[in-house]
Amino acid sequence: MDRATIDIYEAQSEHYEARRRPQRLADAQALGAQRPAGTAIDLGCGPGWYTAALGEPVVTLDAALAMVQRARQVAPRSLPVQADLLALPFRREALAAGWASNSYVHLRGVDLPMALNDLHRALALGAPAEITLFGGDHEGREVFADDDFPGRWFSTWTVERLTDVVHGAGFALDELVVTPRRDGMGLTVRATRARELPDFVAADMRLLVSGLNPSEHAAGAGIGYVTAGNRFWPAALAAGIATRDRDPRHALREHGMGMTDMVKRATPRADALTREEYRAGLARLDRLCEWLQPGAVAVVGLAGWRAAVDRKAVAGWQAQALGGRPVYVLPSTSGLNAGTSLTVLVDHLRAASADT
Repeated sequence: MDRATIDIYEAQSEHYEARRRPQRLADAQALGAQRPAGTAIDLGCGPGWYTAALGEPVVTLDAALAMVQRARQVAPRSLPVQADLLALPFRREALAAGWASNSYVHLRGVDLPMALNDLHRALALGAPAEITLFGGDHEGREVFADDDFPGRWFSTWTVERLTDVVHGAGFALDELVVTPRRDGMGLTVRATRARELPDFVAADMRLLVSGLNPSEHAAGAGIGYVTAGNRFWPAALAAGIATRDRDPRHALREHGMGMTDMVKRATPRADALTREEYRAGLARLDRLCEWLQPGAVAVVGLAGWRAAVDRKAVAGWQAQALGGRPVYVLPSTSGLNAGTSLTVLVDHLRAASADT
């Protein structure tokens, strides 16, 4: 999260609590009543206004220690954690429900995909999540001119982009509610953690790798191309675009290699997808590239590109760009594609990343 914003909450936590009132207790109680058994989490808990409504057990997490301490006073049986929304300190599928009231608004917009990726990792399959953000198309420290705690960072979202990001993070979007506010509009996301592979994307990517869709094994593990027979990671290591096997977070952070899929739905085989799914997925991928502007896009698998764009396409650079970014299509890295050797796949990935 933004350090200056955290410092404001640390220094002015008591003043903030005195100036604000909880507005969404009924929604928190509704989530608490319908959540499955297990531990819920109040993400960006603030003074703990909603913690008790979420039921027990519940984690109170905030980047500001003053807020974590106050939430523990308000809800003595809660489990306090000081942590950043971009680095949740929980094992995979440890949490049964997630609640975030106006906390992810303090992230840079380009950081929200990986923050939701981390939440997807920490939530159990089928867990509900409710997140509120602000509508708009700008961000910074002066988004709200009459902010009585000036200097805080805010990001705002259009409905289309927020929908894309939630879907890309591996959530089934159950509802996106738009409500009027005195200073704009509020957006409430109600979603379910799906068995899908979340995007690993950020600003300043050198190369964005897009599969056609994740296998069920990949979705279950949270890592693309995870099966032993797939040659993607051996090829990526040999091509020098990654240095840790099956570690997409490290590849993104250290090498600027992002990962997504044209279609998010996991299937045993890519031939289970429809042309309509490919085309809808390609439109989302186009918007993602227009927003994040990677150096280039490498699409793994000719079948999807042929189904969605050019049925006569061959491997290599394509005539059509995505979001204004050049596109390189390479053959499938699946072990079922025995006609394409590892050496050829390495050459393709080197070519895709050569000018980025």
